Order: sequence, then structure tokens, then C-alpha cells
Amino acid sequence: MAGRAQDDLVCTVCLDIFRDPVSLGCNHSFCSTCLKDFWDRAQNTNCPICKRKSSKEFTFVDFALKERSHTFLAGSTGSPWSKKDEKTEDPLKSGLKSLQDRREKYKQVREKYDKMVEHSKKQLLSTERQIRAEFNKLHKFLKEEEESRLAALREEEEQKSKTLSREMKMIEKQIACLSDGISAAEEELEIRYSPFMSYKTIRVCGQLQSSVLDPQLVSGALIDVAKHLGNLTFTVWEKMKEKVPFSPVILDPNTAAPWLYLSDDLTSVRNGDIGQQLPDNPERQTKYPIVLGSEGFSSGEHSWEVEVGDHPNWTIGLAKKLVDRKGERVASPRYGLWCLTHDDGKYTNGVGQTVTMKKSLKRIRVQLDYDWGDVSFYHPGDMTPICTHRDTFTEKLFPYFNIGNAGDDKTADIKICRVDFPHRKNVNAWNLLSACTIN
Repeated sequence: MAGRAQDDLVCTVCLDIFRDPVSLGCNHSFCSTCLKDFWDRAQNTNCPICKRKSSKEFTFVDFALKERSHTFLAGSTGSPWSKKDEKTEDPLKSGLKSLQDRREKYKQVREKYDKMVEHSKKQLLSTERQIRAEFNKLHKFLKEEEESRLAALREEEEQKSKTLSREMKMIEKQIACLSDGISAAEEELEIRYSPFMSYKTIRVCGQLQSSVLDPQLVSGALIDVAKHLGNLTFTVWEKMKEKVPFSPVILDPNTAAPWLYLSDDLTSVRNGDIGQQLPDNPERQTKYPIVLGSEGFSSGEHSWEVEVGDHPNWTIGLAKKLVDRKGERVASPRYGLWCLTHDDGKYTNGVGQTVTMKKSLKRIRVQLDYDWGDVSFYHPGDMTPICTHRDTFTEKLFPYFNIGNAGDDKTADIKICRVDFPHRKNVNAWNLLSACTIN
């Protein structure tokens, strides 16, 4: 009887004990909220059981059924709380938990932003300091070059002044000599004015004419202004570049793993024993000791050389822009990495193949031909091939460096080799600019 009584108290829509039951004209009863939801979904007012059309005006609260339901729940659970209340509470708890979890994620992201702001301020001060130091070097060089060129100008002016002074003294001497001769001749003429001059006077005039030549201006007496001003800034720049070599790859500190330490000029990297307090920005490598180059390539040919010395554990090559920087991966084209790896004396190419070397590599040339889908590694000296990857590239590629711990080996730093610009001798300005252009 208890089972049948309970069945009589069950709403056929929610299959739970009635709560605020209402009855229709067809004598079928439902929870008021269940009936409303059913009509909203069906877009009509038919009875959910017999499909008879009803009217909202003819629904009424069944107080007797409500009392029986309330009594049943109070007797079975000791509380008028129904399973429907529990069902209502569960989604609320779940939604609250979801909101709390999301708030926690926002707090974590805010903490990361706080660290990024703090680190950015440190970057500002450090970068300002290095910029000033570099420009101080340039200012010193330019000041020394300015003083050197002004000294050369003054030295030339002094030499030219000495030359002019010497020539003018000679001219004055000749003028004085000629003046003396002219005066003597004029006196002789006044004393012995006759159609026939004395033999002595004639002889003196003849000697003067034969000994004194016509005066000549010396060439090159003026300052060579063109030598001092011609292509002045270009010439100074040419001299400057000998002191400021060019690096074809600059490392990006915002991608470096916390335990990698970069040089101030961002051209060398080593693996340290202690991790740095760095923000976990999206670009940063956090799983492996990796750093990327700051400039990516999406076309053209590019090359650079890396000095590895006797470092025991490294991987160098190229990585696609969207490579996973936080999770597990291996240095393989399957993961968007085209590399050469050295691990305790063994060289591999990232596709499970060992690269046989006659002697250890101290320096490696990395060469990319993006359009032909070619990543190659060479001995820099004679350009002997080491290994080559061929693929189809669709994303921007970045220079890639994975640097293990050097241990007790001599070489701790992996360095990107600097290159010199071509000298302007035997090349015109257009060829120079073309040679210096980085694709």
C-alpha cells in the first residue's frame, strides 16, 4: 500500500514526489513548475498525459494532494525536503564550484601578470643601462675619431703653411736681389748717362737675368678639403663596423627557460645550475632548457654559425612558431623542429638516425632555404655537409637552441658567431648595401 500510495504522489513529468501540485480539467495532476515547463517546451497547453487541451485558467492547486505529498515526505525523511530540492541544489553547487574554480584561475593569471609587470620594470632598467653603455662606446669612438680627423686637418694645414712660408721667403729674397740690381743699374745710368753704358753695368744686368728665373706657384699648397670631407660619415661608419661586428641571430630572452643565462649582447647562452625568477609568459620555454632567436623567417635564404666547442649536450636548428613551449616533445620534424643533436659524443638528426662524424664538431653552420624547404648543417671551413632536413614549411621558423648542462667541460657557453661586413674596396655602394641586407 505504501508503494501504491507513493506512486499516487509522483508527478509523471519529473517522476518525483509532487511539489505544489495543480490539477487540470481532465483530473491529471502535475507539479506546477513541471507543467509550466512542459507547456513552454510544447508551445501549447495540452495535458502531458491525455493530450487534452486545457486552459491556464482552469488549473487549480490541489491542496489535498499537496498535503498528502508533504505528509509523505515528512514521514519518510523526517523533513519536508524532497529529492527535487536536492536536484535543484546539485546544479547550484556545481555552478558555484565552477565559478570558484574560474575565479581561482583569474587570480593565478593576475599573479602572473604581476610578475610580468615586475620583470618588465627590471628589463627596462637593465636595457636602458646596456643601451647607454653601448652608445657611450659609440660616443667615445666618434669623439676619438673626430679629434683624430681634426688633428689630421690641423697637421696638413701646418705643413701647407710651412710650404707657403718657405716659398714666400724665396720670393722675397728674389725680389730683394732684383731690387738691389735694379737700383745699381739705375744709379749707373744716372752717373754715366750716355748712349754707351759701362761694361760693368751691362755685366751686372746680364748676371741677374740669367740667375733669376720667372716665379712659379707650387701646386698642392691648399688644404685637400675633399680628402677630409668626402664620404666622411660613410668612411667613419666603415671604420666603426670593424669595432661593431654583426650577429645574424639575436636570442630572445622572453623565450628562454629560467635556468638559461644569456649574455648582455644576446649572442651566447649557457645552462646554469639555479633557475631564475622569470614570469611564465606564453612565449617562455618552461619544460626544456630552450631559447629561440628573436627574428623568424618566412621566406628566403638565411644562414648563421654556432660555436659549440666541447659542450657535451646541445640541440641546434629551427623551430616553427607555434611549437608547444610548455609540454612534452622531442627534437623532431614531427614536433615542428628541424635540428642536429649532440649528446655525450653522439650526433643524431632528429629522425632516429645517427650522424657519423670523423671528429667532434667545434663550430657548425646552419643554413635555411625556406622556399625550397631545406634545413642543412655544414662544417664552416670547407662547407662539408653534415645532415639535411627537407620539408614543406607553412609557418614562420625561428632559430632554436636547446642547451644542456656543460658539467666539467671547458665550453659552457654556446655562441652565435659574429660576421664582418664586406669591405667597400672593389665594390660599389649598391653592392655593399645588397651584401649587408638581411632577408
